[in-house]
Amino acid sequence: MNSLILNIVITLVSFLAMEFVAWFTHKYIMHGFLWILHKDHHQPNHDHVFEKNDFFFLIFAVPGILFIVMGAENFNWPFWIGVGISLYGLAYFLIHDLFIHRRSKLFRNTNSNYLKALRKAHKIHHKNTNKHNGENFGMLFFPIKYWKIKNQINH
Repeated sequence: MNSLILNIVITLVSFLAMEFVAWFTHKYIMHGFLWILHKDHHQPNHDHVFEKNDFFFLIFAVPGILFIVMGAENFNWPFWIGVGISLYGLAYFLIHDLFIHRRSKLFRNTNSNYLKALRKAHKIHHKNTNKHNGENFGMLFFPIKYWKIKNQINH
């Protein structure tokens, strides 16, 4: 296989694997023993710009940085895994923080049914302000039932 194609495949697989890592971490760690950091993210109408939950950015950035550094000398497979992890982090920031939670005026309006359903699924996740009994822990993938909901909820 051509090394360019292999590097693209490694990057894409790493990016997609991060959705599972994010789902698992969100469900079992953020809503588990690190709830103390994630709890403020589930509190509606807080007036501070940063949350304790934002520390997860650093936690998730470390593996991406380490893989990039490990593979940077020869641009071998660890580098491309790090790129996939880092691209997922960028997608998370753009989609979760800026679009879903409206932490910026960017990306306020969309006609995309996928993005509307994604936002609806995440809002359902936030209806539960407690540690337990949540649903929709992923970011990019969500149950098909949210595609059928036509109304867009505001935050």
